Amino acid sequence: MTHATLVSPDLLNQNLDNPNWVLVDCRFSLANSGAGGYAYRHGHIPHARYAHLDNDLSSAITRFTGRHPLPGFTALAKKLGAWGIANDSQVVAYDDAGGAFAGRLWWLLRCMGHDKVAVLDGGIQHWQRLGFALTTTLPRPKPGTFRPYLNTAHWLNAQQVQTGLAKKVIRLIDARTPERYRGEQEPIDPVAGHIPGAVNRAFQLNLDKQGLFLSADSLRAQFKQLIGATAPEQVVHYCGSGVTACHNLLAMEHAGLTGSKLYAGSWSEWIRDKNRPVRTD
Repeated sequence: MTHATLVSPDLLNQNLDNPNWVLVDCRFSLANSGAGGYAYRHGHIPHARYAHLDNDLSSAITRFTGRHPLPGFTALAKKLGAWGIANDSQVVAYDDAGGAFAGRLWWLLRCMGHDKVAVLDGGIQHWQRLGFALTTTLPRPKPGTFRPYLNTAHWLNAQQVQTGLAKKVIRLIDARTPERYRGEQEPIDPVAGHIPGAVNRAFQLNLDKQGLFLSADSLRAQFKQLIGATAPEQVVHYCGSGVTACHNLLAMEHAGLTGSKLYAGSWSEWIRDKNRPVRTD
């Protein structure tokens, strides 16, 4: 059975020793890029590998890109193979931020033609709440070969976003907090505000008070109210750097609203070009 959006800690625990399941720890902190690796070394779910957002799931920043440019997919495919991920592996990604970083790996694998990837619902906190163990033992994966089947239709560039908005053929959703969307606060990027025409849905709204995803029915109703008559395939998500926007994309997929896309460069790329419009309200 393929798990393509979320898995529960119970299901993961049942498959923890299943050689076809590969677990990846994606913990990360934007304030301290070494914090995720430190946390991993001091306690992770057994058999989990560690993926670093900057080093593994992004490429180098240039003066034209946002803060987390898409990785080189050839290099990423080699890393996946080194982690023991094959084309028939069931991958499960987790973090300690409600899926905010694990969603990035989930989305990247889907871009590479790998649909057998899911995010651990509730992350490592919910895993521990249920009494499941952590370990400091580092895994020794058996290297294999991962063959990517890249589909570039999963994301848009800035020009495609501008064109889509001008022609009114896309619905752009901003996953940042309302304060950042409105331009009242901007703790990370040098310019505050949002892309004109975008609507706001902070990714945190996808979760309940325990950090678990809302039900598929609840998510479907909320996103349908937001996008109206727009087809899911015409919905485009963005955030600060193309990471937490994947959370909204995951939520839509889990809700059965399939086919939405990512503006991969997101706000931190958009503002690199001063000719691109910015709105605050």
